Amino acid sequence: MKEEIEELWDEVRELSLGNSETVERLESPPTPLEFLRNFINPNKPCIISNAITHWPALSSWAHHSYLSQTLSSATVSLHLTPTGAADALTPLTSSPSTLCFASAHVQRVPFPQALRLISSSNPSKLVAYAQQQNDCFRSEYSSLASDCDPHLGWASEALGSVPEAVNLWIGNQHSQTSFHKDHYENLYAVVTGEKHFLLLPPTDVHRLYIRDYPAATYTYSSDTGEFDLELDKPTRYVPWCSVDPYPSVDNVDAEMSKFPLYFNGPRPFECTVKAGEVLYLPSMWFHHVRQSANDGGLTIAVNYWYDMQFDIKYAYFNFLQSIQYQSTPNPKMHETLSEEIDSGPDDYDS
Repeated sequence: MKEEIEELWDEVRELSLGNSETVERLESPPTPLEFLRNFINPNKPCIISNAITHWPALSSWAHHSYLSQTLSSATVSLHLTPTGAADALTPLTSSPSTLCFASAHVQRVPFPQALRLISSSNPSKLVAYAQQQNDCFRSEYSSLASDCDPHLGWASEALGSVPEAVNLWIGNQHSQTSFHKDHYENLYAVVTGEKHFLLLPPTDVHRLYIRDYPAATYTYSSDTGEFDLELDKPTRYVPWCSVDPYPSVDNVDAEMSKFPLYFNGPRPFECTVKAGEVLYLPSMWFHHVRQSANDGGLTIAVNYWYDMQFDIKYAYFNFLQSIQYQSTPNPKMHETLSEEIDSGPDDYDS
């Protein structure tokens, strides 16, 4: 079984990206039929240029004054963490040896204040990130609606529906998103800054070591400037990916020993999505995201979530996930991983 599963990893890569180690780039939006045949049906990611060049957002959102003025009367949901890692595995304050799934402290604030907190984020004190999801662009940020398209027409036609949700993301280089998957077809449009993705196909599910972790939520005191992390009550558990692809130098050996399937297996696909580009992230692909800010200190993106089809590939994924699979550490990977840890976002291929 070990050999068969490892062959599957390689075969899916070949089917997804051929002999290339990079995500395919399109210089213009595909026709709906091309998008359906070449990317949606084979569950294959791609990056599309020149799909949003007509958006006023590409120029206007680079200016803090425009955003603050347009959203002067808006109250938005701001996510606060001490490090920039929200919806991620974190040691419990009361028991550092116990990992929990930590959610951000969410605070409703006037947008101009939110923008100031995002711009002044400091990972040793407080990192603010506007990442509410839940269709937040069409609710909290509706004043910006005329600056971009309500949906991507060629994608909507190919998928046979309009987006279930449209979300706005405003942060900077201090925020990152841990490995996870979504049950949506995702069109991710970067407006300012850059997003750096690590991608793994659904067939690599064993390599992410999905386990149940107790849920916890940060609380933040604006009076003291201190965070606390407490387990949710009643107790609940969240299945989450255990792997940190960028462990600290001191933790490299321990991480490789705990998660050999990830560190021994095929490398994740890496891609950088620049301002004005759109990433098609197929449903159920695992992704880890870091970001670089623009000259104004912000990274802004709009993403469109379309409902996925719960078809045969979903049944295949559930079957594969049910299979027990193990591996052993490979000491030869240590040097390669150490080099990757030392690399920042600017070292990614684009």
